Amino acid sequence: MTVMIPAWIDGTLTPVEKLDAHLRGLRHKAISVFVMRGDQVLIQQRALGKYHTPGLWANTCCTHPDWGEDSLTCATRRLNEELGITGLTMTHRDHLEYRADVGGGLIEHEVVEVYTAEAPADLPVTPNPEEVMATRWVSLRELMAQVERDPDAFTPWLKIYLADHAQAIFGEAALAD
Repeated sequence: MTVMIPAWIDGTLTPVEKLDAHLRGLRHKAISVFVMRGDQVLIQQRALGKYHTPGLWANTCCTHPDWGEDSLTCATRRLNEELGITGLTMTHRDHLEYRADVGGGLIEHEVVEVYTAEAPADLPVTPNPEEVMATRWVSLRELMAQVERDPDAFTPWLKIYLADHAQAIFGEAALAD
């Protein structure tokens, strides 16, 4: 199935095949979701079959909206498709842009709408094995420490979010000691 995502070509938002957007390093739309449970965040380890950054740990959900799909609809859809998570209320936290080499000659140049959602203690999580090989809850403080200790285990975008956008995404508590 060909997935067409919104990317800018010569300043015009255009439907572009997802892999082509990454090969060409085109600036394109994306979403990222952080599901929280108090001070803990749900992170996922990307499936080994993913065409970039397989086996690396990322935020709860990160993807691209389909052409014509709004970001909140995309975030809700992909939480369900990747992790079987439904029924959470999303809060828009940030609009940011980054560019990162994700290996294999691929570039993520994303304009990202970032959402958080608060989860109940008993939130069922059912990872789709084609997308996710593992999940775990970790405190934000411990996640930041793990990224510092073993940066190669994490996706470039998660490292960028934590280093440059933690306050906007998680609020003042993200910077508290």
